[in-house]
Formats: sequence, structure tokens, C-alpha cells
Amino acid sequence: MAKKDFNAKTPASEHRTINAQPRLHQHASEIQQYGTVSHMLPLDLEEPVRLEMTEQLNLLLADTMTLRDLYKKSHWQVAGPTFYQLHLLFDKHHEEQSEIVDTIAERIQLLGGISIAMAADVAETTRIERPPKGREEVPVQISRLLDAHQIIISHCRELAERSTKLGDAGTNDLVVSDVLRTNELQVWFLSEHLVDAPLVIADQTRLRNAS
Repeated sequence: MAKKDFNAKTPASEHRTINAQPRLHQHASEIQQYGTVSHMLPLDLEEPVRLEMTEQLNLLLADTMTLRDLYKKSHWQVAGPTFYQLHLLFDKHHEEQSEIVDTIAERIQLLGGISIAMAADVAETTRIERPPKGREEVPVQISRLLDAHQIIISHCRELAERSTKLGDAGTNDLVVSDVLRTNELQVWFLSEHLVDAPLVIADQTRLRNAS
């Protein structure tokens, strides 16, 4: 048996002592850059396909995060006779959009990509118009939300077709089942609030004009 040399220097890694002090203010290089995907993943999807899909999903994610926050802004700032029902509806839609945000982000990570996350990055990426900081009338709030939905729905239809063409059935299922259908349903609930219908007294003039 070889004799151990007690005078030999011990590697620095072996000199670490256990200490309850948290290691604060740590910095290091990124372990993966945004806009890239991991290489050899057993997903039966080529790297160029995953690159394109993660790029498109990040666009969809940025718009969905913006719509989610637009619903919360509307929830806080809504005013007028329909305050109660819209206050609750906006918050319900916000929660549903929050679930979609997680679903899209997880799909991006699953494909080996990096999901967009921070508000500043979302603001640079989204295609939804930024609202003013102040309070707006209910019809304007709803119109803004519908315009945002339209951007997302249009992108969903394009992405669903493209993902099918590239053989990415998982992304197609997510875009259609989770994103598109939820947004279509929310559009229905919103748009019915913009119908100019009498609330208490029926409009008799329409009946007379029709006869």
C-alpha cells in the first residue's frame, strides 16, 4: 500500500467547511442564452423545429402575459353601474390567463428553450398596445381587451397551422385546446357587454318602425 504524503497540498475544493452563513450576492454567467434550445433531446423533434416553435411561443407568451395584466388593471380600475359583475369577470379571466401563461412557459422549457419572464422583456416583445396608467371608461376597457384577444387568436390560428406542418403535435394541442379556446370564450363574454340593449324599458320605437 502506498504511503500517504501528509505534506502534499489538498485541493481547494476539499478545504470547504460547512457554514450556516448564506452565500449572498452571487453572480455567474448564464447557463443557457435566451433564443437557444438544448441540443440532443429525446423528443423526436429536430432542433430547427424546436427553435422556431419556442420563438413563436415566446411571442404568444409575451402577449398572454400582457393580456393577463390588462385584465388585472381593468379589475382594479373598473367603475360605473356594471362595476360588480365586471370586477368579478375581469378577475376570473385574469386567473384563466395566468394558467395559460404557465402552460405556454412550461412548453417552451420542455422544448429545450428559455421562456420570457420579466416585465421589461415582455414590454419589449408584446404586440399589444400599452394602455394609459389612468382609469378609462368601461367600453374602452372592454375594447382594449377585445383588441388584445384578437391579436392572440390570430397568432394562435397561424401557429396551430405551422406547428402541424412541422409535426409538433404537442404545441398544436396546447395552442388550440388551451389558448385559442379559452380566448374565444372570453371574447364572447366580453363582447356581449358592448351590445346596446335596453336595461329596464324596452325600446318600443323599434317595434313601431318594423310594422
